[in-house]
Amino acid sequence: MTSTVSVRIDQCLYEQAKADAAIDHRTIAGQIEFWARVGRAALDNPDLPVAFIAESLASMAEPREQATPFLPRSRCA
Repeated sequence: MTSTVSVRIDQCLYEQAKADAAIDHRTIAGQIEFWARVGRAALDNPDLPVAFIAESLASMAEPREQATPFLPRSRCA
């Protein structure tokens, strides 16, 4: 069971999370949690681009049955 905690955040940050959450089909809380995971991973891996970290975390969160298998392009015809 997941527990929840209430926190106060800046209204502007809330509005940004609300807008991004709608685009990415997340809840507002889910969007803020995603940002926190990206930020934590970026701090832990300063040599990786933030966009790579964000895309990697998003892909890891996708259900496996919805994943598209990787099919390398053949160099031979």
